[in-house]
This record gives sequence, C-alpha cells and structure tokens, in this order.
Amino acid sequence: MICDTIEDFAGQLAPMRALAGLDLGDKTIGVAVSDSFLSVATPLETIRRSKFTQDADRLLAIATGRNLGGLILGLPRNMDGSEGPRCQSTRAFARNLARLTDLPITFWDERLSTVAAERALLEADTSRKRRSEVIDHVAAGFILQGALDRLAHLGRGSGA
Repeated sequence: MICDTIEDFAGQLAPMRALAGLDLGDKTIGVAVSDSFLSVATPLETIRRSKFTQDADRLLAIATGRNLGGLILGLPRNMDGSEGPRCQSTRAFARNLARLTDLPITFWDERLSTVAAERALLEADTSRKRRSEVIDHVAAGFILQGALDRLAHLGRGSGA
C-alpha cells in the first residue's frame, strides 16, 4: 500500500518494526535500515540494479530478513519542489513494488541527501574509491533519518 503522506504512513506502521529507506538511482539502490524504536538510521548496502524483479526480490529479502514494517523511498524532487522524470520513475517503482508486498510504502523528499552524504564522507576523510562504494546507502541513511525524525515528531518513533 502506498501512503501519500508520512502521517498516513505512520498510521499503518506495526509497533516495534524497523523501517528501510531507499535511495533509488539509475544504476544502484542505496538501502538503510532503522532500529525497531524508529530512532536511528543505519546505512546497510548498495544494490546494483538489474531487472525490476531481481531488484524487488533483493529488497523484499532484506525486508523479510529484518522483519521490516515499511519502506520509505527517497523522492528526487527538483530544487523548486516540482516533480520531474526521476520522481515519475520512483513513483512507478513504488507502484510495482506495492504489488509484491503488503508493507506500507511512502516517499520522503530527498533533495540534497546525496550532498549531505558526500559532505559527511569527506569530513570522515573517506577515500574517493570508498566514497563511490558507499555514497548511495549513506544517502539512503540521510533519507531514512529525515523520515524517522518526522515520525518521532508525530509520536510514532523512539519507542512511542
């Protein structure tokens, strides 16, 4: 089920189930997961994209293996807030994924998440090669953490 707002998504969440944040790119999908209290996002892995069915199988295997309660996809809005072709692609991915799972799915504005991830990796003195390996799942962590902070504000995170 796709929830149009984070508030609707919060209402669909089962208690004490972690969430995943996804940073969808053309070539990769960055994946981050939360703790069951919905307080901390941790970058997990980067999936090399191939066909939708293979990508979905890997994501759903992560969801099952970690007993996840929902998925949050980064929505790559333009800087002016409008939605372009990348947003349409992300929404189409979500619609296709929703056909394969009962988990609630929502979107989180991902503007500047990759910039923030790059900055954090630079501050940690991460090599260029290592940055390219981890940037997508670190960006997914920023996306997920933003959504977790909002859920906490709504009274759904941090053990609420």
